[in-house]
Amino acid sequence: MIISMIAAMGENRVIGADNQMMWHLPKEYKYFKNTTMDHCIIMGRKNFEAMGKKPLPGRTTIIVTRQDDYDAGVCQVVNSLEAAIEAAREKGETEVFICGGGQIYELGVPHSDRIYLTVVDFSKEGDVYFPEFDESKYEKETLHHEEVGERNAFAWTAYLYTKK
Repeated sequence: MIISMIAAMGENRVIGADNQMMWHLPKEYKYFKNTTMDHCIIMGRKNFEAMGKKPLPGRTTIIVTRQDDYDAGVCQVVNSLEAAIEAAREKGETEVFICGGGQIYELGVPHSDRIYLTVVDFSKEGDVYFPEFDESKYEKETLHHEEVGERNAFAWTAYLYTKK
């Protein structure tokens, strides 16, 4: 099974502020949806709550939290990233996607075979940042670029980092 992370970050690595994303990019959201559709996604409790405690359609959502009695509705709840990865493996997953937030990304770096990383032309400060990782251990490929447009307040580029 391939273990992937998928994230959108600003040029300064910012991914959020006050438990919210800092931009609205419909085409980037569609890219995220198309990439993760029909796969298991792993996210932390805070990220899940920021989405209104609703699973994303067409994906199996696995929530990581230290709270033993956490109610995530139809989503599976586990107590560690390793348990989440194992749960996806037990479901027969071919590629699992770690979707955040900051703490989960930090834990996910050592496990990641692939990192789907969108860089947004944005640099305001926030309170959550995507972790640094050793890019020399990955092959980098540009997947898609969007300029500023009617439905795009910021330009963005999607990259795929594949572990060498």
